[in-house]
Amino acid sequence: MDFTPLIMFAVTFVVLLMGYPVATTLGGVALLFALVGTLTGAFDWSDLGFTPGRLFGIVTNQTLVAVPLFVFMGVVLEKTKIAERLLTNLSSLLRYQRGGLAITVILVGMLMAASTGIVGATVVTMGLMSLPVMLKQQYQPAFATGVISATGTLGQIIPPSIALVLLGDVLSNAYQRAQLDMGVFAPKSVSVGDLFAGAILPGLCLVGLYLIYTLAKAFVQPGSMPAPTTKNEHNTQPALGATLSALFPPLFLIVAVLGSILGGWATPTEAAAVGASGALLLALKDQQLSRKILREVSDQTLSTTAMVFFILLGASVFSLVFRGYGGEELVHALFADMPGGTWGALAIVMLVIFLLGFILDFIEITFVVVPIVGPVLLAMGVDPIWLGIMIAVNLQTSFLTPPFGFALFYLRGVTTPDIPTTAMYRGVMPFIAIQLLMLGALVAWPSLATWLPAQLYG
Repeated sequence: MDFTPLIMFAVTFVVLLMGYPVATTLGGVALLFALVGTLTGAFDWSDLGFTPGRLFGIVTNQTLVAVPLFVFMGVVLEKTKIAERLLTNLSSLLRYQRGGLAITVILVGMLMAASTGIVGATVVTMGLMSLPVMLKQQYQPAFATGVISATGTLGQIIPPSIALVLLGDVLSNAYQRAQLDMGVFAPKSVSVGDLFAGAILPGLCLVGLYLIYTLAKAFVQPGSMPAPTTKNEHNTQPALGATLSALFPPLFLIVAVLGSILGGWATPTEAAAVGASGALLLALKDQQLSRKILREVSDQTLSTTAMVFFILLGASVFSLVFRGYGGEELVHALFADMPGGTWGALAIVMLVIFLLGFILDFIEITFVVVPIVGPVLLAMGVDPIWLGIMIAVNLQTSFLTPPFGFALFYLRGVTTPDIPTTAMYRGVMPFIAIQLLMLGALVAWPSLATWLPAQLYG
């Protein structure tokens, strides 16, 4: 058995740890192995002739057009302070409820996750907006940082999520390849809309579990989140009208975008265009959109989109060389010999993805790992929608887990030095347990991810 594909994967991993850019590392290592393989007769150089067709397919992929549009929508809502105003008004409404500010952070974070779809943006924004207020109200620093970090990772699972858009496209290709390998020449497909529908129930369950934990902690440990002692600290009447006026526009926009996809009235790309246009209209309505902000939004959208597609191009070359060395057959053979059959193979894949989540972003994992293991798992009978949601929740948990969790790094960058890192680690532990509970629930009841897509699309 030729283990060259695994050696290539290991070399890529080492080069990434050395700090080289992901996209150039993927393409460069692949081309180096292709050159060495050609000189030694182990690789057919003509296999690289498929590269132009693959790259053309990437840049003309209609589904991936949704990526810059969703990024644009999220950045507009972030830069124009729409989310900040929502946090202020909701916290005013729940001002006398013990733990009301934490509940507000979870609810606003859920809406931000649905609008931005990017973990880093949500964690940083929520940290800047809410952490100083929580500390001022004498919230326990560990709990405050924990709830912000956990809420920020909801961008992985709550649609419309950039992670689900990319994962849906990759899983669709993997599913069709798996069926063709099994001799099914009229393959079924899985769409981004399927993953969006499959993620709704798990995402809402996670939000519900976060809220239950917060309320329980407020009851059992009231000192961790003190309530205001007197009503004179704030206005005596909750600003219900202001809260509704701040809540309705972004909520309506998210429901319109997601509802049009789930209802089959628009493709993800069309719905993303509606979302981007709607976010601009909201910013104009609130007189928050200046030329400076529009330039910042455009720059951030361009840089994020360029990063995504550059990584995708490098990953495409990597996967081509990986398959040219027989990597897919090697992975299939290793999984077939693994104890536990399908469940054993799935457990190993989930563990590897969890560990890779410490050092790689979801984009790299989606484009590098999923195309390699996806077709093999799907050929073993794993449901593609369920697999996609499992990967998303798994990565969400990885991004929250100390000591390497991305969410913790993002929040550490905006917290004051007087909050020790160990306190942040303690704060996220209960939320990691909740997410592991969600993973266990998905294993025990796969219908949590597959029921709604089946009802909507049959």
